[in-house]
Amino acid sequence: MPKEQNPFEIDFDSYIRQSEPSKQEKGKLWQTAIGLQQVDGLTPSKYLYKTAKRNIDGDITIEEAKKLIDSYYESKEGRTGDDDDKEESDKVSVRIREILAEQTFSFTPDLLLSIHKRLFTGVFYKVKAGSYRTYNISKKEWVLDSEFVLYANADMIKQTLDYDFGQEKAFDYSTLTPDEAIKHITRFIANIWQIHPFGEGNTRTTAVFTIKYLNSLGFKVNNEPFEKNSWYFRNALVRANYTNMTKGIYMNTEYLEKFRCC
Repeated sequence: MPKEQNPFEIDFDSYIRQSEPSKQEKGKLWQTAIGLQQVDGLTPSKYLYKTAKRNIDGDITIEEAKKLIDSYYESKEGRTGDDDDKEESDKVSVRIREILAEQTFSFTPDLLLSIHKRLFTGVFYKVKAGSYRTYNISKKEWVLDSEFVLYANADMIKQTLDYDFGQEKAFDYSTLTPDEAIKHITRFIANIWQIHPFGEGNTRTTAVFTIKYLNSLGFKVNNEPFEKNSWYFRNALVRANYTNMTKGIYMNTEYLEKFRCC
């Protein structure tokens, strides 16, 4: 017997295939925003799906969708016990959806700070949204068989970001093919993630920045990996920053390059 579809979930593929262009675009944005929550093992509530559908159908604006989600978590009314642990996923999803739709971009480290602040204000309480971490961190990585990727020293975050952004801004892409350009861009993005400027939320912040940067350069982003395999994005970032010469393993950006479609 086929699995019964949750009545609150959206068949994004159906929206994208069958709807008019405006709904297609909104569906893709929600598809990416919700999919990115899987990076941290988060899933949205039924209410988020219902709200997203209303936005895609044009019944409410994204600003109204944000207010509905905020109000939903300010009150217990209408909320189920299963939704109590989904506040982060819902709030960050609708905020990503909003940011990705904005036709603005600024190539500075301040944009990273702004994205982090907008995504996680009122969501993270142990970490200050929109501020660089002030302590050193390390994490064992599953994709590396529990070995570590080395993150930047907390005292050097601002200087390292300024250097990387300065190098990228000065780089001349005019002689490169699109494939060569993507290879260079993914190296830059991998470097930014490796700095791990924030205590939490680095991968989602990096993903949003990456999408907006690629769009600003005229590239289209493949939404499917973010929707269905967003954990792959994080693992690709890890793999792009890991070298173990004794094992013959070297940093490799080829997996990140799959996120560009054309």
